[in-house]
Amino acid sequence: MNLRALAAKALFDVLEKGLSLSVALPNQQQHLTNGKDKALLAEICYGVMRALPQLDKCVSDCLSKPFKGKQRIIYQLLLVGCYQLYFTRIPPHAAISETAEACRQLKFEGMVKVINGVLRTIQRNATELSTSNDTLKFNTPAWIIKRLQQAYPDDWQHVIEQSHQRPPMWLRNNRNHQTRDEYLALLAQADIAASAGSSPDSILLESPKDVGILPGFFDGAVSVQDGAAQWAATLLAPKDGELILDACAAPGGKSCHILEQADCQLVAVDFDENRLQRVKENMQRLQFTAEIIHGDAANIDSWWQGNKFDRILLDAPCSATGVIRRHPDIKWLRKSQDIEELAELQRQILDHCWQWLQPGGQLLYATCSILPQENALQIQAFLERTKDATLVPIAQQAPAETGWQILPGTQAMDGFYYALLHKSAQ
Repeated sequence: MNLRALAAKALFDVLEKGLSLSVALPNQQQHLTNGKDKALLAEICYGVMRALPQLDKCVSDCLSKPFKGKQRIIYQLLLVGCYQLYFTRIPPHAAISETAEACRQLKFEGMVKVINGVLRTIQRNATELSTSNDTLKFNTPAWIIKRLQQAYPDDWQHVIEQSHQRPPMWLRNNRNHQTRDEYLALLAQADIAASAGSSPDSILLESPKDVGILPGFFDGAVSVQDGAAQWAATLLAPKDGELILDACAAPGGKSCHILEQADCQLVAVDFDENRLQRVKENMQRLQFTAEIIHGDAANIDSWWQGNKFDRILLDAPCSATGVIRRHPDIKWLRKSQDIEELAELQRQILDHCWQWLQPGGQLLYATCSILPQENALQIQAFLERTKDATLVPIAQQAPAETGWQILPGTQAMDGFYYALLHKSAQ
């Protein structure tokens, strides 16, 4: 099946079935053997997700009525064609003919004329994509724009612009293998341009690379993890011999970083059994052991009968609005009402995890959100109702802030939030 047909199928799975692109895309990439074809498939799918409102208007303006049911995949195919015409260097005649061929391969022979007609009309008109309202101008749902305007009245446009940038590739040096400077030297020897990031183990690549060419990757010398996410283990500051809980552990990057920093007893739990497989794979590659549990962080009593924890990392379920540049489908899979539901879930997990923290222990609350309802407001409310909790200032946070809010693009990092909480020794 040709690449455009696979792109349409992936987009159908996201926009019609609600799958994440990180699941839908690999499902289709497995049908390709050529690395360049896989990269182009990803480029088209991610590109459509980034510019969906503008592409949707461009296509819809050429249709007399919307497609319904199984024919919705023809709409996805038109988005694929439109994206190629506006955002790639693929010759228009090739983009149109390949997209028409995809229509045949998808068993919609009768729609080939529609594909050809719409895409040729778009090519012939060659008008600029519409920016007639904020959703079109910023390729972002109105509800996200409104919440960002409320949270960041002076910076909301910059936040959106950064969320549309192509994300860089960050590495996390495994200090058990070599120092960061030593690994930077190995990268230089391999002609891979890189620089040290702000967190102790972070390395920023000048351009993304296949992990297969990274020195020592398969031996555990280095891992792929955004610079912002790498602050989790550093701020948690694990010590040798401690009992530590990673409360929402999948896919396991932060769990492994904790074990790279200290010889501790780690319990890694996650509610998603399928994603726990990634935790096991990461542990295996890095040759770490931990107690990996399928369970609910809001009901620790049901799966843990051991001691209370010395430290807890709670990387809470969230809107993921800080990582839209990596997962642009978030904009279309999330809804405004999700935020209040997520905030309530975060509250439940935070309150329950607190009961399982030793007096004198510390809990690091983290999200990859940039919305105050999930971050500073969540922690302010927690501190008001939790008398044995105090906020530990993080060096990087602004003096008046509750916790540390990292916005997308800050030092090339993803959007992230951290609040370090101390439990009184009583």
